Amino acid sequence: MAAKKTTKKPNVSAEELKAYYKDMLLIRRFEEKAGQLYGMGLIGGFCHLYIGQEAVVVGLEAAAEEGDKRITSYRDHGHMLACGMDPNGVMAELTGREGGYSKGKGGSMHMFSKEKHFYGGHGIVAAQVPLGAGLAFADKYKDNGRVTFTYFGDGAANQGQVYETFNMAALWALPCIFVIENNQYAMGTSQQRSTSSAEIWERGKAFGIPGEAVDGMDVLAVKAAGETAVAHCRSGKGPYILEIKTYRYRGHSMSDPAKYRTREEVQKMRDERDPIEAVRSLLLTGKHATEDDLKAIDKDIKKIVNESADFAKESPEPHLDELWTDIYATEVPQEAV
Repeated sequence: MAAKKTTKKPNVSAEELKAYYKDMLLIRRFEEKAGQLYGMGLIGGFCHLYIGQEAVVVGLEAAAEEGDKRITSYRDHGHMLACGMDPNGVMAELTGREGGYSKGKGGSMHMFSKEKHFYGGHGIVAAQVPLGAGLAFADKYKDNGRVTFTYFGDGAANQGQVYETFNMAALWALPCIFVIENNQYAMGTSQQRSTSSAEIWERGKAFGIPGEAVDGMDVLAVKAAGETAVAHCRSGKGPYILEIKTYRYRGHSMSDPAKYRTREEVQKMRDERDPIEAVRSLLLTGKHATEDDLKAIDKDIKKIVNESADFAKESPEPHLDELWTDIYATEVPQEAV
């Protein structure tokens, strides 16, 4: 289980490359709009934006199949959009409106979609990690060939429940892909100051879990690593760890001024390593799209995002009676009988 980094790039068609560009751009524009609505006071509480990290979830969704599951932390809007959840429902939930995925009761950190197999953002650091293993346990029990993507950050990687989960996942050979979205600053402390391991994924060695480090600013590298992890899990070999090294441009949340790093550092990443600009360059240099084509895509994406904001603003506040709904399951799923 020697240390390794993914260098292989998958062969993708021009249409696939355009799809990744659109998906990442949708997340970027959506999050920019969410930031605007937060500034206007239409989104309250916490709001953690995914700007800069778009290649992580888009690359892994490209390696997923129908029926695979995903669960993540509070920085979750990008994951929702990447797995196909409706931008209208996501934005309405951010604003606490009835048309939201949790009917206005969950806000930024607590949305779910049974149809898209999205099992939520979770506000407690690392709480979703054992839950992700539980989802994978259900698939192992049913022998249905599905895998679970369990996302958490570099800060969460220092929580004890992560390693209890690693132990059980390895012991039971669960089809769980542990995705460490290492954006280098956790809530506001650099990895160098908070973590003794230079390579966090190598902690899986203690449990016999293989893994690798991945360039999280390169959507094709993420897709290639995702395909390796998925194949490993589907073949019954147990869990796999992907430490995807990425970078968020905004603070931990909208209330974070991010004074723990320089503006120059952030701008350098934007200028030299932006994941969307990298795909844009591939499309142009490969003559898969023209500047006009990309402008048209951006126009279409902005229209979708603006419509989601309008939908959120027009959706009513939840009725007080809604407070008492969805507390208990009212029906037992047929597959559980």
